[in-house]
Amino acid sequence: MNICMFTNTYLPHVGGVARSVSVLEKDLRNLGHQVLVVAPEYSEKEAASENADEKKDRETEPEAEGVLRLPAIQNFNGSDFSLRIPMPFFVSEKVDAFAPDLIHSHHPYLLGDTALRTAQRIGLPVVFTHHTRYEQYVHHVTEDLETLRKFAQNLATEYANLCSCVIAPSRSIAELIRSRGVDRPIHVIPTGVDLDFFSAGRGKQFRRRKDIPADAPVVGHVGRLAPEKNLSYLAEAAARFLEKNADSRFLVVGEGPSEKNIRDAFEDGLEDRLVMAGRLSGQELSDAYAAMDLFAFSSQSETQGMVVAEAMAAAKPVVALDAPGVREMIEDGKNGRLLPADVSVGSFSEVLAQLLEDSGLLETMSGQARQTAESVSRENCARKVVSLYESVRKQERRRRKDFSGLDDLFHRLQSEWELVSGKFAALKKAVDEDVFER
Repeated sequence: MNICMFTNTYLPHVGGVARSVSVLEKDLRNLGHQVLVVAPEYSEKEAASENADEKKDRETEPEAEGVLRLPAIQNFNGSDFSLRIPMPFFVSEKVDAFAPDLIHSHHPYLLGDTALRTAQRIGLPVVFTHHTRYEQYVHHVTEDLETLRKFAQNLATEYANLCSCVIAPSRSIAELIRSRGVDRPIHVIPTGVDLDFFSAGRGKQFRRRKDIPADAPVVGHVGRLAPEKNLSYLAEAAARFLEKNADSRFLVVGEGPSEKNIRDAFEDGLEDRLVMAGRLSGQELSDAYAAMDLFAFSSQSETQGMVVAEAMAAAKPVVALDAPGVREMIEDGKNGRLLPADVSVGSFSEVLAQLLEDSGLLETMSGQARQTAESVSRENCARKVVSLYESVRKQERRRRKDFSGLDDLFHRLQSEWELVSGKFAALKKAVDEDVFER
């Protein structure tokens, strides 16, 4: 099959969606399919932040030729996101030359709209992956505006109902979006994890490179360092852990606007025990996971929590706050600890200490974590997506079998109307709810 993906975030952007799209793209190619990714250009700052291995891989691997980059406004509103500039004719020309069999949209706005228009124009089904709880990200536009949060939530629901089907990265997200009004078929397929890659890390070498003592207890975290990840909470919990546990370290892998907030939490004598490794990829990322004894995660905005699955593939138990997506991966007391979402910073810190003090329990949890990761291997997840693609294509062919040219024109006009009316409906619902609550 020829699969065309539309995404607002893609490499070298650092984030779960960008990584998820890249992983699926590679796995589809490995299964013999062709993929065209339509994505915004990235900023010079993001390009410069790539390490040499990451940049080399991106430029030499075959998928580099299958990415259509669109001009974009960089670092929109101070964030690390790119806002694409509409170029419909340019997109149409490139996509038509690729001759896709199916459209896969990864966002419900911007290039997500382009995905729907493209699909309707050439008569293809659209699969939409509901990667994100979009209401958690409106602070990139403005702060403390509940109506906008509700609009973002409703917009994703309206968009999903314009697609052929929806992929949810976890059961809890499937249940959540169904409760919000998604009436299209929902299929639970997580982003796959490369088990061999993440289990082959060289932790001892990484510790030597970062001057971490070989016997030091290490709590680690990996991810984009952004406000929606609840990192101030995690940093404070880790700092309290370090205060009471001599020689321990907190290893943070990633970059983003919250880096200063993390560093601030480790002032007053703890600076030397905070290891900010920056953005890592390839073998260095695998090595970083291997250097940890325990993985800590406090985000409430995830739909799957890819880094949780990666940590488990590296046989690292996880301590996390209960949230959609994460709760599917963590079985409390077996492969880690799943704590109540409102648990105090002090209690979170104490759990970190308790696990690291019990080497026998930590070892048992490590084995259980690895077993959990095996259920979401990359090959298994990619094959599930391909099976879904095939099913959706058959349904669309049957639906369009008797379409005439006039029918196609009507449905294209209807699709455009639905896109516009869906946005108005999402906004009206958000405003009505806000007025009612007041």
